[in-house]
Parts: sequence; structure tokens; C-alpha cells
Amino acid sequence: MIPGKDTAVGKSETPKEKYGSFALFDFEHFLRRLLKNWYWFAFMFLIGYAISWVYSKYYAQNVYASDLSLSISNSTSSYFSPNQSINFIWGQGGNQDGVYLKKMLFSRSHNEYLVKELSLFVNYSTKGLVKSTYLDKYDSPVFLEIDRKHLQQVNYPITLLPKGNGTYEVVLPEEGHSVSLYSYEAENFHNINAYNRPANKIIRVNEWYNSPNLRFKLVKNPVTPNIKLDNIIINLATINQGVNDIVSTIGVGFDKEINTIMIITKKGYNLNSTVNFLNKSVAELQKKRLEDKNIVNKNTTAYLQGSLDGIRKRLDSAASVLNYLKTSEKLYNIKDRDEKSLERIKDLEAKKADFVSKITSLNNIRNTLQSQNFDKMIATNAAGFEDGMFSASVSELKALYTKRSELAQIYKPASEPMKEVNRLINEAKTSSFNSLKGYYTKYYDEINKIDRQVSDANTDLTSYPEKERKYLDAERGYNMIEATYNSLLNRQNESRLNVATNQSDISVIDPAKNIGQGPVSPNIKMAKAGIIGGMLLLPILFILIGELLDNKIRNIKELLAATKIPLLGVIGNNSSENMLTVLEQPKSSVSEAFRGIRANMRFLMNNEDEKGKVILVTSSVGGEGKTYISINLASVLGLSDKKTILLGMDLRKPKIFGDFKIDNKYGISNYLTGEVNIDQIINHTKIPNLDVATSGPIPPNPSELLMSQRNVKFLQELKEKYDYIIIDSPPVGLVADSYELMKYSDANIYVVRHEYTEKYMMKLVTEKYQNNEIEHLGLIYNDYNTKQGYGYGYGYGYGYGYGYFDEDKNYKEPLLIRIRNKMRIMFNKK
Repeated sequence: MIPGKDTAVGKSETPKEKYGSFALFDFEHFLRRLLKNWYWFAFMFLIGYAISWVYSKYYAQNVYASDLSLSISNSTSSYFSPNQSINFIWGQGGNQDGVYLKKMLFSRSHNEYLVKELSLFVNYSTKGLVKSTYLDKYDSPVFLEIDRKHLQQVNYPITLLPKGNGTYEVVLPEEGHSVSLYSYEAENFHNINAYNRPANKIIRVNEWYNSPNLRFKLVKNPVTPNIKLDNIIINLATINQGVNDIVSTIGVGFDKEINTIMIITKKGYNLNSTVNFLNKSVAELQKKRLEDKNIVNKNTTAYLQGSLDGIRKRLDSAASVLNYLKTSEKLYNIKDRDEKSLERIKDLEAKKADFVSKITSLNNIRNTLQSQNFDKMIATNAAGFEDGMFSASVSELKALYTKRSELAQIYKPASEPMKEVNRLINEAKTSSFNSLKGYYTKYYDEINKIDRQVSDANTDLTSYPEKERKYLDAERGYNMIEATYNSLLNRQNESRLNVATNQSDISVIDPAKNIGQGPVSPNIKMAKAGIIGGMLLLPILFILIGELLDNKIRNIKELLAATKIPLLGVIGNNSSENMLTVLEQPKSSVSEAFRGIRANMRFLMNNEDEKGKVILVTSSVGGEGKTYISINLASVLGLSDKKTILLGMDLRKPKIFGDFKIDNKYGISNYLTGEVNIDQIINHTKIPNLDVATSGPIPPNPSELLMSQRNVKFLQELKEKYDYIIIDSPPVGLVADSYELMKYSDANIYVVRHEYTEKYMMKLVTEKYQNNEIEHLGLIYNDYNTKQGYGYGYGYGYGYGYGYFDEDKNYKEPLLIRIRNKMRIMFNKK
């Protein structure tokens, strides 16, 4: 069904500014373009697959990971591990020892020791035709051992080429030798005088290679490698580079169920290297932790021994006084002694003596902190407490003092780095002393409480005579000193036992092991998918950009929704160069479409049966097929026994005469200027009821001629002679002539060409139509690609493939349609 023209009510329901506005993006056409360009996707898929294959085979560097799990026993954290305080960095948690150990694993001193001990600043690799592969030290047949007293050039590839019989050719780069060399002893750079590039040289194993920028020898690997290498490439790195590379590849986590179990992961380009590093790292950590613990316990034992020596002298003196009172004053057998009160006082004073002893140990720890003599630090259990956070803050303080000494050699006291390290030292000192202050407060509160209890107990002893009270005071003093001595003796025995039975609080559960683990990265599958997906995305992106930039009308539904102008018909593609389709191919689908348009035109005109109906055909610009539509519409009307004349009023660009083989010497332009009469410009065609009046020579003033009164009289005269007058008028997007001619037409046809007419060109004619400045207007959609099928619900293009039209004998259904039909047949089988 052909939609009718909107009524006034319908027009008012839609805002005027919406008319002529098309959607920015046509998703349906975008999908069609994607399907149409399927071969580009196939091509880009092949390209992407090839790139991903080359990448995975020759360029992707596999990263491996090994892990080690260990258990951490609950013990006092060491003062002597170089790490930052977990109190500041990691926050307080339930597993302080584990967090402390984690910081040790990331500490610079620990990893710096490993770099130097394992020579991790020497990196081995080998190069094939395209790809370089990183090697473990033990994959190489020889090790490179540098002279650490000699300046060395770092980040300078040294290539060793095996020459047989334990000889290797040392090949250095053609360029890149530097005068800035690195000292592995001082760990800094020094400049030397300029020198020529060292020549290649063949050396034997254990023979020193000497050059201005290098000094090393090759040491044979005690284990024969499983792989044979054509070349070994060795790069030296600075100690700092080695440490940073290690720290960046270490991962530490804790078991979710047992938080004292730590899992350490190391990533690297070689699996054996990660395994060796983890096992060596943890072994050194165990050794260091045991040494640290023994240092503290030995310091504590020595401190307690000194305290015991002093207490022993006081105990002997108190015993002498007590014995004197017993023998001289005969007070050893006091009558009516209140043994219950005395025993209570003895217990209280023993507790007080213990707290006094703890405060003395606290004083020792505080004084050690103030004097910065950390190597003399005693264990916190000598002061009666276990505090991992305090130990960590002391450790941080020690590390910061060391750092400040290093910075003082480089920076001035007022420099920003020095200010920052001083700020951190003050924070660490404040944290440490605040911890001690809390224990001081606790112990003094206990002592004051004991003193009050002793004072209460002393009220029961006031009834004793003076001599007897003197004896009781001496006995209490002796008991208090004896209690202090026993408390210190117990702590000393505990400290000695710790030294004798001490073991590292780290025990390995599962050591790192090479069990043929696959690489953890890169994810080759994801990389391939990403590369192929990226290549497939390129044509989508180009098509999308083209779609967004494309302003052509391609969708009939969108055209009708935007303009609200009724559609008279859809004309398919004219495959012939001849424009007389209706005459030359009367059984074609295009000819049938023109017959449909002839029938639909009655909806545009009032009193359709009246004679002399004027039908104006126009378009936006040239090339949209208005002349083609005019010729064939006139032809189909003439063939329907209606007397019809076709007027070529596009005076600027005459066309009609060529198709009808008419001489254009005289035409409408001649008539309008008064050169000829009307009979001289009317030409008969082979269709009895169809006449043609061509444009004639191009005049200098076409607009004035078309708007002249003579042209109006010309149309009036033709209306008396013909049933239909078809005007091929100028395009309205270029000149305004057609708008003037529309005042005298009964129906106006606007031609829109598929994938040719610009969307913005429809805005002006749409606004005029909706504002009732143009009436009786209908659209013809021209040059639609029949292979796509119209499919817009209006019934056009039926019959293809069914033998209905002439084109059907050469018609071949599109691939997607054939697939759809076969699937329908398959699923409809009974």
C-alpha cells in the first residue's frame, strides 16, 4: 500500500524541526556493508594470524615463575634486619613476623647481598636468527668472572663464539664503547681517557681478557649443559640494576587458612634462574635470621650476667646484716610472728623486685637507642615484653641512621634528601620511645599498686618492738634482693638456652623446583586473539568511519520517516544505456514499476479524470534520474492510451532529444522567445499518443523564460490538447525554477536516487511541503539495487526468480538468500 499524504492534523503532531532530519547512523546499512566486504575480513584474519604466529615464534619472550613455601614460627623479630618499619608501611596485622619477613625479602641489603654473592649482575642470553633467548647461568658452558677491582663497562653486550678446545672468540660491538665505567667495589661510575674500540680476541678458559673497558676471565661450568649454543651474549649490569630487577619480580603472599605460611614467587625469563634464586634467597634469609637472633641473645646474656654480678654483691651484704642481727641481737626466733602477713609482704616485694628489674632493662634499651649503639641492644624479653612492632621500629631506625651516613657523603645537611631522612628518623625514634613509654607507665603503675598493698600489710606489724621490726626489715630487704637475683638468673638461663638451642624461625615446606612449568606470560592465546581481533577491527573501523561520514540516502524507511512525503514507487537499476526502458523492455520489472507509479499518481491529484493534468518531475541535483523518470513516465502514460506530451524544461541542460533521436535545433527556449510557433517545437514519437517538446538551444536567461507569462499561456494551450503534460524541470537544489513551475502543476514528483542523493538536500523541499508551500508532492526512489531486495513492506521488486520478468532468466539469488532457502527446506522436511 502506498502511504498517503499527511493530513494537517498529522503534520501538527510532529515538530517542524524534525522534518528532513535523518539518523546519524544507519545500523542496517552498516551491517549490509560488513557482509558485502566479507573478503576484507578474511584477508585481515589471515594477516592477523600470520603476524601472531611470527610474534609467538620469534618475538614473544616467555616469562616463567617458580614458587617456594615456608613456615614462620612465632618469635621476636630481629633488630638487625635492614627494612622499613611495618608499623609505618604495612599497618598492624595479626601476622607481624610474616609481614616483617616480607619486608626483609624486599629489603635492599638482602637482595644486594644475593646479587653480589650469586653474581646476578652478569646476565646470559643467546641469539638465533630473529629472537634472543635468556639463559640461566648454568645453561652456559662457561661462566664470566669479572675482576671487581677493575673498572667495567656495563650494558655493553659481550659475545662469546665457541671455537673448540676450550677457546672462545670475544666479539664486542662495533660502536658503544664508553669512557664512563663502573666500579663494583665503590658501586659508582668513573671516567677514563678515550680509547679505541677493543679488537676481537680469542681466549682460553681461565685466561684473563684485558681491555680498557673490561677485565674478565671465563670459568668452565662444572655441569655440562643440556643445550649446545652457537653464541653466548653476556651483559653486565650495575649492582643497583640487579637489585631493582630482583625486587620488581618478587611476589610474596600468605596462605588464606594459615597466615604463618608464606608463599614466595619469583618471575624471570629463565625457569632455572628463578628456582636457584628462590632457594638461595631463603637459605641466606634463614642464616641471617639465626645470626641476628643469636646476637641479641648473647647481648642479653652478657647484660644479665653483669646485673647478676651486681645483685650478688648486694645479696651477700644483706645476708651479712641478717646474720649479724641473728647472732648479736638473738632475733632469729621472734615470738608471735604474723607469718601470714609476712609471707604476703614477701610475695609482694618479690613482684616489686621483678618490676624494678624490668625497668632497669628498659633503661638499658632506652639508653642504647639514645646512643645509637644498636649492636649492643638486648632482647625485649629481658624487660618482660615481646613487641614485634617495637623491634621493627628499632630496625628501621638503625637502617635510617645508616642511610643518613651514606647521604651525608653526597648531600649537604640542608638539602631535601637530608631533611627527609631526618624526618623519618624522628618519626622512628618517636615510635620507639612511645612504645617504651607505655611499658614504663605499666610497670610503675604495678609498683605503685604493690607499694600500697605492702603499706596495708605493714599496719599489722606496728605492734612489734623496735628491735624485732629492725630484724623484719632486714629480712624483707634480703628477700627482695634474693627475688631480684632469682628473676635475673631465670632470664639468663632462658637466654643461654636460646643461644644453645636456637634455630632459624623459618622452615621451608616446599622448596622451589623446576618441574617443567609452562610460561606464565605472555598469554599467547590472548595475544593471538588480540592481534587477530585488532586486524579484524580495522575494516570494521574503516567501514564505520565511512558510514558516519556517508551522507547518502540508502534507506527508504528512513527517507519516508524523515520527510513524511508519500512514496509513489521504487525504480530498480537500469542496466541498459538506453533511457527508453518502458519502450525497449516492456516486460521488465522497471517497466512494471513505472506502471505502478502511473496508478499511484491518482492519489496526488484532485479530479484525476479531468483533462490536461500537469505533472512536474524534479530532483535535488543533476544525475538523480529525473529525466529518465520523466521519459518513462510519459511513455507509460502514452502507452495507456492517454494523450501525453513530455516537455524538456531543464533549459540549462537539454537531454531528451538524444533518446528520442529528435533534432534539438528548435525547442521550448525558441518558442518562449517568440522565434517559432508551438507546432514547430512539438515532435511526434513512435508512440502514437506521446509527443515531445525538447528544450532547444540553451538561452542566456532560462529562469526569466520559465517564469514568463508566455510560458504560462504555453502550458494552458497544451492542457487543451493533452491529457497529461510531463515537465522535466530543473533540479530544485541548484535553481528555484521548479518551485515557480509547481504553481501550475497538478502533481509534483521528486526523484531521490539510491546512494546518490545527499540527505541534507531533502531538508528544504521537506520543509516547504510540511509548510504547505508545495502541494501534491510524491517521491520516486530511483536506481535501487535489486540484488538487495526492497523488503520495505511496499511490495516492490516481487517476481525475481519466479519467471515473471525478463530479468528472471539471468537472475541469481544472493548467497545469503540461497542459504536461507536451503535451511527452510531442510527444517520443513517431514
